[in-house]
Amino acid sequence: MLVVQNAREVWTGSRRLRAASVVCEAGRIKEVTSDPVLPPILTSSERLDGTGCIVIPGLVNAHHHLLQTAFRTLPGTRHLSMGAWLAAMAGYYERASVDPHLGAAAAAVGVAEGLLAGVTTVADHHFTWPEEISPTDLVDATVGAARRLGARLVFGYGSAGNSPTAIASGLEAVMDRYPALSTDGMLQMACGPAGVHSDGPETFNVFAEAARQWGIRRRTQANEQIDVERANLRHGRRPLELLEEWGWLEPDVTIAHLCEISDSERARIAASGASATHAPGFDVPMGLGICKVGALIDEGITVGLGTSGGGYNDGGNLLADARLALQVGGLTERSPTALELLAAATAGSAQGLGRPDLGHLEPGAAADLLCYDTTGPEDAGVADPLSGLLWANPGRRPRHVVVAGRVVVRDGELQTADVSVLAARLRELVAARLGQPDYP
Repeated sequence: MLVVQNAREVWTGSRRLRAASVVCEAGRIKEVTSDPVLPPILTSSERLDGTGCIVIPGLVNAHHHLLQTAFRTLPGTRHLSMGAWLAAMAGYYERASVDPHLGAAAAAVGVAEGLLAGVTTVADHHFTWPEEISPTDLVDATVGAARRLGARLVFGYGSAGNSPTAIASGLEAVMDRYPALSTDGMLQMACGPAGVHSDGPETFNVFAEAARQWGIRRRTQANEQIDVERANLRHGRRPLELLEEWGWLEPDVTIAHLCEISDSERARIAASGASATHAPGFDVPMGLGICKVGALIDEGITVGLGTSGGGYNDGGNLLADARLALQVGGLTERSPTALELLAAATAGSAQGLGRPDLGHLEPGAAADLLCYDTTGPEDAGVADPLSGLLWANPGRRPRHVVVAGRVVVRDGELQTADVSVLAARLRELVAARLGQPDYP
């Protein structure tokens, strides 16, 4: 049993309790209480001091590409059209000879970075499947890294122009090895292509059949710059028109990015029951436009947040990206509030993953929580400490992180691995395979 005691405030996702404590038992939330006197049975429990802290649900990164953690700020990958960027990244993947060793090192650093920033669940959409490497070995590498570090992982088996036959074969091998959802809730499988810019209806159908067969959720990306251009060039249609035609506007589908969609397209998504994932840390610097999060929410669409990959958004701090969403949201007709974006980064992302047990701190929920210290000068003068998590102290990290009732970050230090070893391992691999970058 774990007790987070004497928090300044606890936000459960639906309630705000001041001077409160959170009781966790068997990996679940047992109770959130403002009673200053805890029952005697709790006196021998493991405790976390929440003094001066805001406690919130663990962040759920609904869209990441963990492999790209090894490919950050590489020469020739900035200030490009998306088509040119994809080609540049593909060249680096080939030069680096992507294999399970690199995959494991990249995933470990990406997951560790996320945990230190409060990401307790990460959804990884993986597209790179070299012919000479077993798909199960690549999946094992990422799954093993997340498991060792104590994070929840949603592994999305993806495609970016891969052969439909190879995708079907690889996905079958992986699903023979892993359950749709592990009994402890730490691993979940999903599937789907990168988008209509890379894959055609046959590949989309392969994934749809697999999702039905194994009972896993589907995910894809839509309305990025290249997506719109290629959909029009090849099919004379908009991406969402194609997704609807191919059976991919459905309640079990989560769509990332959704930049610059029309009012009618927004209504179409709402009617379908599909969910959305906003990734401003990728879309804004890439120049893809701004997802109108406030309008999506008003339409009744479930909205989550993701960082997308390290190949352009070179950080994995989801709270920082929620802050960016708050700031650029002011350029849209209906700005999202800080509380709406915190909800998107927690319950919204969880709902899009089909995980009602995540993203909130009501009794029975998974005991994934964060303690943010608000006693420093960066938070002095902040009237609303919950909104202040986004408005103030940019780049903040939690003091403590709990996943499934286990303390994985204590006083800002990762408890499950030596981060310097993880970082050194990735640096060594990247240097050996790509050499010293030639900076301009």
